[in-house]
Amino acid sequence: MKKTYLILLLLLAGGTIQAQSSKQTKKEEKEQRKLKRISLFKEIEEGENTYNREFSMGGRLNTDGWSGFFELGYKKSRSTTNYFQFELAEKKHPKQDRATNQITTSLGWFNTNPYVYGKQNNFFQAKFGAGQRKLIGGKGNKNGVEVTGVYYGGLSLGLMKPYYLDLMETANDINTRKQETYTEANRDRFLNRDLIYGGGGFGRGWGEVKLNPGLHAKGGMRFDWARFNDVISALEVGLNAEYYAKEVPIMVEYDPKRFFFNAYLSLQFGKRWNK
Repeated sequence: MKKTYLILLLLLAGGTIQAQSSKQTKKEEKEQRKLKRISLFKEIEEGENTYNREFSMGGRLNTDGWSGFFELGYKKSRSTTNYFQFELAEKKHPKQDRATNQITTSLGWFNTNPYVYGKQNNFFQAKFGAGQRKLIGGKGNKNGVEVTGVYYGGLSLGLMKPYYLDLMETANDINTRKQETYTEANRDRFLNRDLIYGGGGFGRGWGEVKLNPGLHAKGGMRFDWARFNDVISALEVGLNAEYYAKEVPIMVEYDPKRFFFNAYLSLQFGKRWNK
């Protein structure tokens, strides 16, 4: 009988030890998983960016217009990222300004539709190019800023769309109007503010677009302040140069030109990942 009790006691003690050992193992595994998540989170949040693919989009304010763009990049080495960019932009002459006229009729007076006085063409560009970013300084921690130098170049396809004005035959006669583009023959009417009822609208002139191919290049600095390495939140500043095969007449009273040079400021947001 005593032998039976002794066996039962040993079995009970062994089961208790095994249960405690199993519980301790599970606790250790849980701690390991927790530490692994913390380590992974820190890797994503701070330190060196090790992701090898990225995609972002953004907008750019130029000293002579605006643009929007998409960017796809891949890391070539620790300090170098190659990227491709597609951009849609519009050039604006520094002297152009929106205006309205005051029309007086038998029913009273009112303001005309807005227009740009003396504008001859809208000039849009579709740009595609490739470039590199060189790491200057990593962000180091989650509150840091990654600084890179940027250089880039490519092809530009200029689109010259004629600008339409809604012109009255005689001043204040709103019932006799005709939408016209600028020609040497109608110069006096096109530049006569008393005959302008307003702009012809953005939809006019697309069937008369003329193509003007060119080249473009830029250089600048990019500052990425995103808290997480897998996120892109960046500001870029720099200089941009463009040259086109044919002269671009934007304003009637100013000489057309082929070469454009501007400063820019852009914001872009996106994601990074590993292939």
